[in-house]
Amino acid sequence: MAVYFAAKALLPQGWANNVTVSVSAQGMITAVESDTLAADNSIHINGFLVPGMPNLHSHAFQRAMAGLTEVVGDPADSFWTWRDLMYRLVDKITPQQLETIATYLYIEMLKAGYTSVAEFHYLHHDRGGKGYANPAELALRISQAAKSASIGLTLLPVLYSYAGFGAQPASAGQGRFINDTDSYLALYDALSSELAGEPMQRTGLCFHSLRAVTLEQMQRVQEAFPQPQPVHIHIAEQQKEVADCLAWSGLRPVEWLYRHMPVDAQWCLIHATHLTADETRQIAASGAVAGLCLTTEANLGDGIFPGAEYLSQQGNWGIGSDSHISVSVSEDLRWFEYGQRLNHRRRNLLHLPAQPYIGNVLYQGALQGGRMALGQPVGQIAAGARADMLVLDGRDPFLATADDNERLNRWIFACAANPIKDVMTGGRWVIEDGQHQLDEKTTRDFITVMQQLRA
Repeated sequence: MAVYFAAKALLPQGWANNVTVSVSAQGMITAVESDTLAADNSIHINGFLVPGMPNLHSHAFQRAMAGLTEVVGDPADSFWTWRDLMYRLVDKITPQQLETIATYLYIEMLKAGYTSVAEFHYLHHDRGGKGYANPAELALRISQAAKSASIGLTLLPVLYSYAGFGAQPASAGQGRFINDTDSYLALYDALSSELAGEPMQRTGLCFHSLRAVTLEQMQRVQEAFPQPQPVHIHIAEQQKEVADCLAWSGLRPVEWLYRHMPVDAQWCLIHATHLTADETRQIAASGAVAGLCLTTEANLGDGIFPGAEYLSQQGNWGIGSDSHISVSVSEDLRWFEYGQRLNHRRRNLLHLPAQPYIGNVLYQGALQGGRMALGQPVGQIAAGARADMLVLDGRDPFLATADDNERLNRWIFACAANPIKDVMTGGRWVIEDGQHQLDEKTTRDFITVMQQLRA
């Protein structure tokens, strides 16, 4: 048992003073008390203690292409032209390169404030779609990367069978992604067994998108694994996707999903960007999590989620770094609010009736939605939660001079430098004074991989 004492800590009900946090040898928080005196055996936290943020959407391999697509190739550049470039990268990556990229990325996430991640993993096969001797080869590389970095992981092997609505045959560029239902069920079963012994890892069900699977596949997968668990899907990211779904079924993607599947609080709807007012209300009422990836959605020109309307209906939401054009908790949260301001041409839109401070709404909301989407006991400093915590530097002038209600506003909207000093996951300090013990090796390995892929 370790006992930590923080003069200021962010608890589920808000900032508290003189907080004692007891952590078991298994890395779980066993007790939290505020307004206490430091015990003789307490380890003093030098800064502001906050819960680590869950990252609810990641494609780890895409970090390797960050910044390489910001050049005009097609006058009508869009998500779809970006996707063609992504397919070219996919065709090159080896298992060892994937593990190196993911390890480097996951350390970046820890330094940025993400202490757990949902990996939306659809890179399953070798070049040309040839299977590995172990069908779980690439997924297990992701698992190993998360262990090496010491970040929590919800591994989401993706069912991806088709190129478009109505079971259109997959394209050549999608060969490494494709599974039929039987091979997917076998993969999911094997991964679930493999990760059962990992205290900070678990699996969840995942359908790439409505255009990539059929209703029969979705129903069969859920029937095969009926236990409560996370279920993730891309939905309504692009206007073309909405138009194609309408042409195929007469329904918009969210309409179709809710009409045919039992969507509830286990579900995470990634990029639910293009919504009608009725769809916005339906998602909020169902308890599902809207998975928002603000920097990626901006980078791809996806559009703007109806955030103010959704929050007014108490909808659940969380954030992910997705393609990792940027890896920053504060930037993704900031752009959730800024996108609303640009769309409505007003300020301070993401507020709640009892909470006028935008930073508080953003951070606490993303913690809750991320915890739901990952299906792990994370995202809060409370008894029964995993000890995933950040220490914000008390020497930062913006944080040091803020009162409790202002502190998250200052971090999210004002800090130019990253104020995260130390990071704990599963009861272990994995970032100390901004450094990870694998920094030198992973940086060197990542540079080598980047050079190989460019060649």
